[in-house]
Amino acid sequence: MQTIGVCVIGAGRAGLIHARNFASAVPSARLVGLADPVPEAVARAAQELSIAQTFTDYREALEAGGVDAVVVATPTANHREIVVAAAAAGKHVFCEKPMAMNEVDCDAMIEATRSAGVLLQIGFMRRFDPSFNDAKDRILRGEIGDVVLVKSVTRGPSVPQRWQYDLTRSNGTLAEVNSHDIDTLRWFSDSEFREVYAIAGNYRCPDATAEFPDFYDNLVMTCRFQNGVQGHIDGAASVKYGYDCRVEILGTQGVIFVGRQEETSVRVCAPDRSMRQAFVPSWRDLFRPAYLAEDVEFAESIRSGRAPRVGGLDGKMAVQVVNAGNRSIREKRPVTLG
Repeated sequence: MQTIGVCVIGAGRAGLIHARNFASAVPSARLVGLADPVPEAVARAAQELSIAQTFTDYREALEAGGVDAVVVATPTANHREIVVAAAAAGKHVFCEKPMAMNEVDCDAMIEATRSAGVLLQIGFMRRFDPSFNDAKDRILRGEIGDVVLVKSVTRGPSVPQRWQYDLTRSNGTLAEVNSHDIDTLRWFSDSEFREVYAIAGNYRCPDATAEFPDFYDNLVMTCRFQNGVQGHIDGAASVKYGYDCRVEILGTQGVIFVGRQEETSVRVCAPDRSMRQAFVPSWRDLFRPAYLAEDVEFAESIRSGRAPRVGGLDGKMAVQVVNAGNRSIREKRPVTLG
C-alpha cells in the first residue's frame, strides 16, 4: 500500500483536527473524503480542505473508491454501529474516545475488527504527548521509586453540546471530558481499576437541569487499583477560564508533575501590582502535536501491519470505569469493578 486513503466520519471539532492532519501533515496517508449528517458542516469542511468526496451518510463513504481507513469522530452512541460497518467493509478504524457506551459495544467493535483483519486504534492522544511520555519513561526508570498515587485534573472551558447533556447518549462529563484521565491513571499505575467512588453535581450548566436532571458538569472520583496504587480524578466542564490539564504522580521516593496552564511564556506585571498570563485556551491547542503523532501512528501501523500502541482493550477499560463511576454517582457508594 503506497498511500493510505482516509475518510473522516464526523465534521465536529475532533473530526476536523484529524481531517486537517490527513489533508496535509501525515506523510503516508491522504484525506480522500469527509462524512457528516449535517450538510452545512460537510460543506464548510470541504471548502476549507478542498475535499472532492463528501457524504451525509457514512455508509456511502464506506462504499466510495479510494477509502482504505476511516476516522470515527461522531457522538459516542454512534461508534459501535459505524465501527462494525467499517470493519465489515474492510476499512481500518481509528475511533475517537470514548470508545463506546458500554463494554458490550466495545467487545462487538473489537471482535468485528479482529474478524475482518483490520486495525482498531483508539484516540487517547495523551499517550503521544512528549511530556506524558517523558513522565512514563521516568516512572519506568524508577526515578520516584514505586508509584503510590496518580492524580489527574481535566477541566474544559466550553459549554457541552446539547446531546452531551443526555447521559444515555454521552455517558456524561466523566466520559466526554475525563476518559483521558482514566486512561492516564491506568497507564501510569500500570494496573487495572479495582474500585471507584465518585461524586458529582451540576454547577455551571443550569440550562440542562429541567430536561436532563442527572447531568453533571463537575466530578471527583477516588480510585483503587489492583496493584494497590491510589488514584484521583478531578473533572469539570464549562469552567470558562481555559483548558486545565495536569497530572501528579507521587512515588515512594519523589513526585512527577506533568502539564502546563500557560499559553505562552509571556507574563505581564502591571502598575497595580497584578500579574497576568494567558491560559491555554483549548485541548486543540495544548495537544495539537499529540493528535498529529497519533494520526501518523495510525497510518504507519496500517502500512507495517503492527498493532497500534492504543487499541480496543484500552478503550474498553476506560468505558468500564466510566460506567462504574456513573453508577457510583447514581447510587452514592463505592463500586467494585469485576
